[in-house]
Amino acid sequence: MVIAIDGPAGSGKSTVASVLAERLGLTYVNSGTIYRAFTLLILRNAVDITDEQAVCAVIESAALHYKGTQVYVQGEPLNESLHTDEIDKNISVIAAIPLIRRRVNRLIQDIAEETDIIVEGRDMTTVVFPHSDYRFFLDASLEARAKRRFEQGVSQLSLQDIQETLAARDALDRHEAEGRLTIGHGVTVIDSSQLTIEEVCEQISRRIPLTQH
Repeated sequence: MVIAIDGPAGSGKSTVASVLAERLGLTYVNSGTIYRAFTLLILRNAVDITDEQAVCAVIESAALHYKGTQVYVQGEPLNESLHTDEIDKNISVIAAIPLIRRRVNRLIQDIAEETDIIVEGRDMTTVVFPHSDYRFFLDASLEARAKRRFEQGVSQLSLQDIQETLAARDALDRHEAEGRLTIGHGVTVIDSSQLTIEEVCEQISRRIPLTQH
């Protein structure tokens, strides 16, 4: 079984997917964590992110492994290093490169062949698992998403700066030539702007037959 969740940055999809994975006994796969790991790798190598050929060369030679919810690159666990303002600033550029998107998508599809998963990202419901029976688009207003990021306390930016960063990322994510953020046909849309995590989880759970739990 594959439960796929898409949505813009800060919509709460990571938290929702993590909670549901634990409740339903599924493997949680966070596509954003993989893109963040690749972005960190590029920044560490001081590669010009606008030089697509150089970026791809670094990524192609990287040994990336996803186990549980932890991403390893060259054997190093990276999750604790992936939420920085610098990565937030550059991740959309890295994630827009077709070769990198295809590598990440293949990795996630390989995981799904071995176990039941719940996966979230920006094109999981439209590109990676377009035929899954359980596809959701978790949306929220820009203001609500910025407030959530600000209250997480992981950014050094002001609330206004976070909102501007998210708006810029939205523009990139929604207009990419490949893997753009969009609502696919038949995908269930949930606006989480005024909902708690528990309320979102309940809405998704109600749409999954008990026989699947």
